[in-house]
Amino acid sequence: MPALPYWHIDAFADAPFGGNQAAVIPLDRWLDDAVLQAIGEENNFAETAFIVPDERGAADFELRWFTPTSEVRLCGHATLASGHVALTRDGRDRVTFRTRHAGILEVRRAEAGYELALPTSTVAERAVPGLLAALACEGRVFDTVQGTEETTIVLLKDEAAVRALSPDMRALEKIDRMAICTAPGDAVDVVSRVFVPAWGVPEDSVTGSAHSVLAPFWAERLGRDRFTAHQASARGGDLTVRLDGERAWLGGPCVTVVEGTFYLPDCTG
Repeated sequence: MPALPYWHIDAFADAPFGGNQAAVIPLDRWLDDAVLQAIGEENNFAETAFIVPDERGAADFELRWFTPTSEVRLCGHATLASGHVALTRDGRDRVTFRTRHAGILEVRRAEAGYELALPTSTVAERAVPGLLAALACEGRVFDTVQGTEETTIVLLKDEAAVRALSPDMRALEKIDRMAICTAPGDAVDVVSRVFVPAWGVPEDSVTGSAHSVLAPFWAERLGRDRFTAHQASARGGDLTVRLDGERAWLGGPCVTVVEGTFYLPDCTG
């Protein structure tokens, strides 16, 4: 049976069992999309990342991400995990990834472990039908104006309101959005929770791409270009966020939980 190297990484975590889980599978060449999706379903993590050496030379690797149900246009925590794998294997300080929808992404070593550069997105205040009812909350809604993904920020009054959320997932999965619920934090600058049932992830643990949307949103409101953030999921995770023009730099550590082999049937081509 064909054997693939397999890494299970906890991203935005300084110890196992925290942060957000990602599988990272380095490949010599791309497999069929159906096989990549089947591996994502088998792993059943929020994302499985696949990296392939970039033959064009625009970056070190090509990078794609798959949830258990679909390929996504941008994923932050699995990019950080992919950077951790590449830098651990190669011993370098910086690695770049060419993506199909989000351009060139970069991960580099930093004091907090790593820093990840993602393109920012912008939002404007406008209604998204059914969203507040599905979230069972009251808040101000800001929807995507420009960005890689369709995302919506829901601004709540305080951290307690964010932590108390109990959405109707069946209703929410009918809304093709990443719902980012956020408020000022008690112990950190910004707190959030992220729900994406329409993309196969009911509640995400720590979402890098969400913070690339939150970076300009909160920088404007806080009056500064950097802040601390906590995603208040069951696993939880902490990030540093720094806005640099049209890029958001997200900082945090990664932990290798499993390194092994993923076996494929011979019929994958």
